[in-house]
Amino acid sequence: MHKLKYLALPAATLLAASAAFAQQQAAPAANYPAAYDLKREGTLVGTVTSYTAAASSAPFGARLTLQTSSGIVDVHLGDSRLLAANKFSIHTGDTLRIIGETVVLGSGRQFVARILQNGNQAVAVRSTRGFPLSYVAPHITNSSRPAGGVL
Repeated sequence: MHKLKYLALPAATLLAASAAFAQQQAAPAANYPAAYDLKREGTLVGTVTSYTAAASSAPFGARLTLQTSSGIVDVHLGDSRLLAANKFSIHTGDTLRIIGETVVLGSGRQFVARILQNGNQAVAVRSTRGFPLSYVAPHITNSSRPAGGVL
């Protein structure tokens, strides 16, 4: 019976220490904003000053800088293949309307777009929950393949 008593004390100490560690690890998460929320969405209107289809730093994907009446805003667009598949082109000088949300990213802030509008053309690049929409290549079926053969 004494052996169990000596094992119970270290086990209880370990359990208490792991619970304290878990609370300590969970604390920084409170500094991050909650999941994407449609109630926090905003609209930007401005002129594209630069656009890249494949950013070389995080967050990766298509990004642009937009000159608004409040200043320059860095905007993350998601997968550029989705834009191309929807024949949505972006050029320096274009005036865009962008619906999305500003999020904390590392030590800075990033506006993540959900809907882009250029003139009368609009495309959704994120879901209503804030997840970037993925590009899905068209599926080729047997009936859509060209009929070939040997001549």
